[in-house]
Amino acid sequence: MALGSTIRMPTISPPPSKRRKLSGSRNPPEVPLADSITVYSYNVNGIQPFLQRSITSFFGMDGDSSRHEDAPKASLRDLLRRHDWPTMLFLQEIKVSNSDEASKRAIERAVSVSSSSIEIEPSYVAHLCLPSDNFNARGFGGKLYGVCSIIRKDVSDEIVDRVRLVDWDREGRFMVIETKSTEHRPRLAFINAYMVNGTDRPYRGTPSGEVTGTRHDRKLQVHRLLAAECRDLEAKGFGVILAGDMNVARSALDGYPKLRMFPPQHSLNRADFEAKFFSDTGTSEAEQDRSPTIDTRHTDDSSHPGLGMIDTFRFLHPSKKAYTYYPRGKPFGESCDRVDMIIISASLRDNLVEAGMHETPGDRGPSDHVPLFARVTFNSTLAKQATNEVP
Repeated sequence: MALGSTIRMPTISPPPSKRRKLSGSRNPPEVPLADSITVYSYNVNGIQPFLQRSITSFFGMDGDSSRHEDAPKASLRDLLRRHDWPTMLFLQEIKVSNSDEASKRAIERAVSVSSSSIEIEPSYVAHLCLPSDNFNARGFGGKLYGVCSIIRKDVSDEIVDRVRLVDWDREGRFMVIETKSTEHRPRLAFINAYMVNGTDRPYRGTPSGEVTGTRHDRKLQVHRLLAAECRDLEAKGFGVILAGDMNVARSALDGYPKLRMFPPQHSLNRADFEAKFFSDTGTSEAEQDRSPTIDTRHTDDSSHPGLGMIDTFRFLHPSKKAYTYYPRGKPFGESCDRVDMIIISASLRDNLVEAGMHETPGDRGPSDHVPLFARVTFNSTLAKQATNEVP
């Protein structure tokens, strides 16, 4: 597409010539299923198109007249099939209201298969976290926010210990999946996250509904609360895998044509995110300079160091420019950011073997984001083989 001589297109991976076969989501027969785990994350910007029958009419938007024969179809089963039946698929911004029982049932039907077909294609189970906040999640009839965690049923039956929500979120943004340990694999905690987008709009505290700050304040509070959740899980012996839309781009490498710096609060939010999750110090200048008026009980972690977690994509691709968010209304690639991430505990560093994203108009589909993935393995032989395959 012609963007004009003043705009430099970022490097975008070409559309696939045939359906991708991603290594890692299937295992050799001699390797226990749960010893290799592939996690996909995808902000779908509304799950309804993925509950329809397999069609491709959603693709090729924004003046992009190309329609690739291999373009993924807008259905959950087609999405899972295209990516070779991943262990887990975390969806954000599904936009389902808490009272919409029909959509809940449709999601369950979309990911499962009949017992007669289970030998051909795996069945999945879906867990939902939907908004219940009467003050901050009332727009669009409650059809906003929300996350869905889709887990292969055989894996769920084998390793999942419990699935839970967090008591500090009522906007439908966070879900925790805790697993059992095995001889080769520690207990793992997967967190499906749809982080707050910082704005100057008011945030109303519960249960009173009184304005207690802005959405920027709430974003900083959520950073503290989530960091405390991760810290508590690690203290209990869990390796944490945090996946989702973080609503922040980490550095200049992660924004095109440039990193968002205005209004200045975005830079402060970015610094706070870095300090909480990636540094060893914990408290950023942003947090030191701000005194949010919102309730910060149980969130004061100023005495704790940063979590020192690992951004899987950036760890394996330290200088690669690649993006997950492509806003609608602009030609694909003209403006984009890497705001979706899969982040793991430092203890899982040696288990990480693959991370990437699928950054084509077809991969974006009806959303304004593209899917990303990471794979960890806990079998030493398999890990060595997989690491040798990473480019």
